[in-house]
Amino acid sequence: MKGFAATIFAVLLLSACSGGGTDYSPKPRGFYRIDFPKKEYQDYQSPYPFTFKYPVYATIEKDTQSRVGPNLINMTHLLNMQFKQFNATLHLSYETVPSKQVFNQLVEDARKLAFKNTVKSPRIEQVNLAIPEHKIWGIYYNIDGNAASSAQFFLTDSTHHYLRGALYFNNEPRLDSIQPVLEFIKKDVGKMIESFRWKQ
Repeated sequence: MKGFAATIFAVLLLSACSGGGTDYSPKPRGFYRIDFPKKEYQDYQSPYPFTFKYPVYATIEKDTQSRVGPNLINMTHLLNMQFKQFNATLHLSYETVPSKQVFNQLVEDARKLAFKNTVKSPRIEQVNLAIPEHKIWGIYYNIDGNAASSAQFFLTDSTHHYLRGALYFNNEPRLDSIQPVLEFIKKDVGKMIESFRWKQ
Protein backbone atom coordinates (compact mmCIF):
# COMPACT_ATOMS: atom_id res chain seq x y z
CA MET A 1 0.00 0.00 0.00
CA LYS A 2 2.85 2.37 0.81
CA GLY A 3 4.40 1.62 -2.61
CA PHE A 4 1.09 2.36 -4.35
CA ALA A 5 0.73 5.71 -2.52
CA ALA A 6 4.32 6.65 -3.39
CA THR A 7 3.65 5.87 -7.06
CA ILE A 8 0.49 8.02 -7.09
CA PHE A 9 2.38 10.87 -5.39
CA ALA A 10 5.20 10.67 -7.97
CA VAL A 11 2.70 10.74 -10.89
CA LEU A 12 0.92 13.77 -9.43
CA LEU A 13 4.23 15.54 -8.82
CA LEU A 14 5.41 14.94 -12.39
CA SER A 15 2.10 16.07 -13.90
CA ALA A 16 2.23 19.28 -11.82
CA CYS A 17 5.75 20.00 -13.06
CA SER A 18 4.83 19.40 -16.68
CA GLY A 19 2.72 22.57 -16.78
CA GLY A 20 -0.56 20.83 -17.51
CA GLY A 21 0.64 19.28 -20.75
CA THR A 22 1.46 22.56 -22.51
CA ASP A 23 4.47 22.63 -24.82
CA TYR A 24 7.51 24.56 -23.65
CA SER A 25 8.69 27.34 -25.93
CA PRO A 26 11.65 29.56 -25.07
CA LYS A 27 11.14 33.30 -24.95
CA PRO A 28 12.70 35.21 -27.84
CA ARG A 29 15.95 36.94 -27.04
CA GLY A 30 15.41 40.54 -26.02
CA PHE A 31 17.52 43.59 -26.81
CA TYR A 32 18.02 46.91 -25.08
CA ARG A 33 15.67 49.71 -26.02
CA ILE A 34 17.43 52.28 -28.19
CA ASP A 35 16.62 55.97 -27.84
CA PHE A 36 17.48 57.63 -31.14
CA PRO A 37 18.41 61.32 -31.20
CA LYS A 38 16.58 63.82 -33.34
CA LYS A 39 17.90 64.09 -36.90
CA GLU A 40 19.86 67.35 -37.09
CA TYR A 41 22.79 68.15 -39.37
CA GLN A 42 25.70 70.56 -39.53
CA ASP A 43 28.21 71.52 -42.21
CA TYR A 44 31.62 69.91 -42.24
CA GLN A 45 34.29 72.41 -43.22
CA SER A 46 37.85 71.19 -43.61
CA PRO A 47 41.18 71.83 -45.32
CA TYR A 48 40.14 69.14 -47.81
CA PRO A 49 38.52 70.16 -51.11
CA PHE A 50 35.01 69.05 -50.15
CA THR A 51 32.19 69.75 -47.74
CA PHE A 52 29.08 67.86 -46.63
CA LYS A 53 26.45 67.70 -43.91
CA TYR A 54 26.80 65.30 -40.99
CA PRO A 55 24.73 64.68 -37.83
CA VAL A 56 25.21 66.77 -34.71
CA TYR A 57 25.44 63.58 -32.63
CA ALA A 58 28.54 62.45 -34.56
CA THR A 59 32.12 63.72 -34.31
CA ILE A 60 34.77 63.82 -37.03
CA GLU A 61 38.37 63.13 -36.12
CA LYS A 62 41.51 62.95 -38.21
CA ASP A 63 42.96 59.44 -38.41
CA THR A 64 46.75 59.63 -38.17
CA GLN A 65 47.31 56.11 -39.48
CA SER A 66 48.16 55.33 -43.08
CA ARG A 67 46.43 52.54 -44.95
CA VAL A 68 47.42 50.76 -48.13
CA GLY A 69 44.70 49.66 -50.52
CA PRO A 70 44.64 46.33 -52.40
CA ASN A 71 46.50 47.94 -55.31
CA LEU A 72 49.19 49.37 -52.98
CA ILE A 73 47.87 52.91 -53.16
CA ASN A 74 48.88 54.69 -49.97
CA MET A 75 45.76 56.24 -48.38
CA THR A 76 47.09 59.11 -46.27
CA HIS A 77 44.13 61.52 -45.89
CA LEU A 78 41.94 59.69 -43.39
CA LEU A 79 38.96 60.80 -41.30
CA ASN A 80 36.71 58.95 -38.85
CA MET A 81 33.10 59.99 -38.35
CA GLN A 82 32.36 58.56 -34.91
CA PHE A 83 28.85 57.58 -33.81
CA LYS A 84 29.97 56.97 -30.23
CA GLN A 85 26.58 56.22 -28.68
CA PHE A 86 26.07 53.51 -31.31
CA ASN A 87 29.65 52.17 -31.23
CA ALA A 88 30.02 52.75 -34.98
CA THR A 89 32.51 54.54 -37.24
CA LEU A 90 32.27 55.78 -40.81
CA HIS A 91 35.85 55.60 -42.10
CA LEU A 92 36.59 58.17 -44.81
CA SER A 93 39.67 58.31 -47.04
CA TYR A 94 40.42 61.04 -49.56
CA GLU A 95 43.02 61.02 -52.33
CA THR A 96 43.89 63.27 -55.23
CA VAL A 97 43.87 61.57 -58.63
CA PRO A 98 47.17 62.17 -60.47
CA SER A 99 46.37 59.93 -63.46
CA LYS A 100 43.71 57.80 -65.14
CA GLN A 101 45.63 54.69 -64.07
CA VAL A 102 45.49 55.66 -60.38
CA PHE A 103 41.79 56.54 -60.74
CA ASN A 104 41.05 53.09 -62.17
CA GLN A 105 43.01 51.47 -59.33
CA LEU A 106 41.09 53.44 -56.68
CA VAL A 107 37.74 52.40 -58.19
CA GLU A 108 38.89 48.77 -58.36
CA ASP A 109 40.06 48.98 -54.72
CA ALA A 110 36.58 50.13 -53.68
CA ARG A 111 34.98 47.21 -55.52
CA LYS A 112 37.39 44.64 -54.05
CA LEU A 113 37.00 45.95 -50.50
CA ALA A 114 33.20 45.85 -50.76
CA PHE A 115 33.12 42.33 -52.19
CA LYS A 116 35.47 41.00 -49.49
CA ASN A 117 32.25 40.91 -47.46
CA THR A 118 30.67 38.22 -49.68
CA VAL A 119 31.83 35.57 -47.18
CA LYS A 120 29.24 36.85 -44.64
CA SER A 121 26.81 38.57 -47.00
CA PRO A 122 24.15 36.83 -49.12
CA ARG A 123 23.77 39.90 -51.33
CA ILE A 124 25.61 43.11 -52.24
CA GLU A 125 23.58 45.75 -54.05
CA GLN A 126 25.44 48.33 -56.14
CA VAL A 127 23.75 51.70 -56.62
CA ASN A 128 25.20 54.17 -59.11
CA LEU A 129 25.47 57.71 -57.74
CA ALA A 130 25.35 60.76 -59.96
CA ILE A 131 24.95 64.49 -59.31
CA PRO A 132 26.24 65.79 -62.68
CA GLU A 133 25.62 69.47 -61.93
CA HIS A 134 28.15 69.20 -59.09
CA LYS A 135 30.53 66.80 -60.89
CA ILE A 136 29.86 63.98 -58.46
CA TRP A 137 29.76 60.33 -59.47
CA GLY A 138 30.26 57.12 -57.54
CA ILE A 139 28.90 53.79 -56.36
CA TYR A 140 27.12 52.88 -53.11
CA TYR A 141 27.49 49.27 -51.93
CA ASN A 142 24.59 48.12 -49.73
CA ILE A 143 25.83 44.94 -48.02
CA ASP A 144 23.32 42.52 -46.45
CA GLY A 145 23.87 39.95 -43.72
CA ASN A 146 26.37 39.80 -40.86
CA ALA A 147 29.15 41.50 -42.78
CA ALA A 148 31.84 43.50 -41.01
CA SER A 149 30.84 46.57 -43.05
CA SER A 150 27.20 47.06 -44.08
CA ALA A 151 27.63 50.17 -46.24
CA GLN A 152 30.49 51.36 -48.44
CA PHE A 153 30.73 53.97 -51.17
CA PHE A 154 33.04 56.17 -53.17
CA LEU A 155 32.54 59.65 -54.66
CA THR A 156 34.66 61.23 -57.37
CA ASP A 157 34.73 63.95 -60.00
CA SER A 158 36.47 61.32 -62.20
CA THR A 159 39.48 63.55 -62.87
CA HIS A 160 41.01 65.08 -59.70
CA HIS A 161 39.30 63.90 -56.51
CA TYR A 162 38.30 60.61 -54.89
CA LEU A 163 36.63 59.93 -51.51
CA ARG A 164 35.80 56.48 -50.13
CA GLY A 165 33.62 55.66 -47.11
CA ALA A 166 33.02 52.44 -45.15
CA LEU A 167 30.71 51.99 -42.16
CA TYR A 168 31.83 49.62 -39.40
CA PHE A 169 30.42 48.71 -35.98
CA ASN A 170 33.06 48.26 -33.29
CA ASN A 171 31.71 44.88 -32.18
CA GLU A 172 30.85 41.51 -33.68
CA PRO A 173 28.36 42.09 -36.50
CA ARG A 174 24.93 40.58 -35.74
CA LEU A 175 22.32 42.00 -38.06
CA ASP A 176 19.38 41.00 -35.85
CA SER A 177 20.65 43.22 -33.02
CA ILE A 178 22.08 46.19 -34.96
CA GLN A 179 19.40 46.47 -37.68
CA PRO A 180 17.54 49.49 -36.19
CA VAL A 181 20.80 51.37 -35.55
CA LEU A 182 22.15 50.41 -38.98
CA GLU A 183 19.07 51.81 -40.73
CA PHE A 184 19.30 54.97 -38.62
CA ILE A 185 22.96 55.57 -39.52
CA LYS A 186 22.45 54.65 -43.19
CA LYS A 187 20.09 57.63 -43.42
CA ASP A 188 22.95 59.83 -42.16
CA VAL A 189 25.29 58.34 -44.78
CA GLY A 190 22.64 59.08 -47.40
CA LYS A 191 22.39 62.69 -46.19
CA MET A 192 26.17 63.04 -46.36
CA ILE A 193 26.23 61.78 -49.97
CA GLU A 194 23.25 63.92 -50.99
CA SER A 195 24.83 67.08 -49.52
CA PHE A 196 28.41 66.34 -50.65
CA ARG A 197 30.05 69.06 -52.76
CA TRP A 198 33.52 69.71 -54.11
CA LYS A 199 34.92 73.12 -53.19
CA GLN A 200 35.33 75.45 -56.12
